[in-house]
Amino acid sequence: MEKGKGTNVSDIQGEDDLDEEPGEEIESAPPLKVGEERELGNTGIKKKLLKNGIHWETPEFGDEVTVHFVGTLLDGTKFSSTRDNGEPVTFKLGEGQVASGLDHGITTMKKGERVLFTLPPGLGYGSEGRDGVPPDSIIQFDVELLSWITVVDICKDGGITKKIMEKGERNERPSDLDEVLVKYQVALVDGTIVAKTPEEGNEFYVKDGHLCSALTKAIVTMKRGEKVKLIVQPKYAFGEKGKDATDGFPSITPNSVLNIELELVSFKPVIDVTGDCKVFKKILREGEGALVANEGAAVTISYTARLEDGTVFEKKGIDGEQPLEFITDEEQVIPGLDRAAATMKKGEKALLTISPEYGFGSVVAERELAVVSPSSNLIYEVEMLDFVKEKAPWELNSKEKIESAGKKKEEGNVLFKNGNYQRAGKKYDKAVDYVSEDGLFRDDEQKLMKELRISCWLNGAACSLKLSDFQGAIQLCSKVLDFESHNVKALYRRAQAYMETSDLLSAEFDIKKALEADPQNREVKLLQKTLRQLQVESNKRDAKLFTNMFARASKDSSVPIKKLKVEKPENENSEEAGAATVEKECVREPSTPSEDRMAVDQS
Repeated sequence: MEKGKGTNVSDIQGEDDLDEEPGEEIESAPPLKVGEERELGNTGIKKKLLKNGIHWETPEFGDEVTVHFVGTLLDGTKFSSTRDNGEPVTFKLGEGQVASGLDHGITTMKKGERVLFTLPPGLGYGSEGRDGVPPDSIIQFDVELLSWITVVDICKDGGITKKIMEKGERNERPSDLDEVLVKYQVALVDGTIVAKTPEEGNEFYVKDGHLCSALTKAIVTMKRGEKVKLIVQPKYAFGEKGKDATDGFPSITPNSVLNIELELVSFKPVIDVTGDCKVFKKILREGEGALVANEGAAVTISYTARLEDGTVFEKKGIDGEQPLEFITDEEQVIPGLDRAAATMKKGEKALLTISPEYGFGSVVAERELAVVSPSSNLIYEVEMLDFVKEKAPWELNSKEKIESAGKKKEEGNVLFKNGNYQRAGKKYDKAVDYVSEDGLFRDDEQKLMKELRISCWLNGAACSLKLSDFQGAIQLCSKVLDFESHNVKALYRRAQAYMETSDLLSAEFDIKKALEADPQNREVKLLQKTLRQLQVESNKRDAKLFTNMFARASKDSSVPIKKLKVEKPENENSEEAGAATVEKECVREPSTPSEDRMAVDQS
């Protein structure tokens, strides 16, 4: 069954066939029925189904297949067969070990399937033929696919070859953060065992590495329960240094190739809850379904909280203690516990590792069972007993949406007064979600919802200014102005943001427009005064820049150049005097809400 000098399948496929994957027949063609024959694409290979296979998977190039076959000429003359001695043959697809047409045909077969392939000379043994096959002969192969082993070149350089001996469960694979439990046996090419796990296996975090780099590189490609054989080249094993004898196993000589039998028994997913590696959640037991508690959910949890040295400082729902009930994202518990709980499913059990920034910070915390020292790392073993998610907007009727939006707005106002601008902004965003324009509403409801949206956008812009998120403030004010082009608060706050981003022309435009709508507005006039001072300073800088440019040009040229005369504004002195009363910040902050008509809308 060795390959002759025929044509490779890829050589005869034109551009029209580039979208066809190896192993496909014709994407839109129905499956073959027993006794039917069909050409595979336009390759010239004909496939006749003799017996159905099982499942839906097919092998790919690079996989090791085990087949029975009988090769014949069109007149029935047999030239090769594995049936004669009853021993199937195993070979790797796509490596030239068989006729290229047979390689291609086998990639269309399912396990247990039996077919008759008819190959044109160019995809058989070509113009040279072989023993028992005359030149330019059309040949046939009766093939039964018994099994195959998926072979993966993990690093795409031949350094780690993975043969899948037993497929794993589901489609989940461990990540670098996860804790894995594995079993393995490592042998040299001569069969000498140089490393082996105990019967219960070894547990470690992928990111920490184990044994050699090949092991972790292979593990992240595996599914739970998967068993593989690895062939590892020296650069992914122990390289030129080798490894000393340890734990009763012999040493590994430099530049040794390793054969590793590896099983991924299980793994515990570890999640970076906050995205900054300050709160990790290791899932000890999967929860029910797909829903998580999320922000605003009323949750019930039990937990044991301890320090790194094992000191337990708090228990809830354990040893007769009542479980803890709280609403997520309401600062009712430490931030790390709050954020992690919002990611948990009902029935989930997890181990949380919380850094001080998301724990009790740099202060002493007196808890029920012990005192927590400043800047302590915390460990919580938590079980999500139950939760009731906050209703989404689409689950509410019009009246409920308006009520919920009003409630979120009021919560935001309280947070704003207390200086918690980040959380206040989130409350205003949630309020707007409830009163979006989607859906059918009565005229009076539409009016009320519009008022709520505008109010929350304005308040959100105030939060953005406090947080120095000037682009965010501009966007929110622009949303208001799309509805009310002369809204003074929106023009005022957007002008503030423009000034902070040095867009003085846009700020001047908004201030003029605001004064057209409300000529006596004290806050806008003060902002205009600040803007004029900034413009004077900007003009001075520009004049100095141009003067320096002309001065440099005059040095480089023999032609005399007149100096740029900078006219001093008539009111410059008065502007500078007024600037003395302006705070260092470009935007004046009102001393009390009663003095500021631009304050957060409390209505």
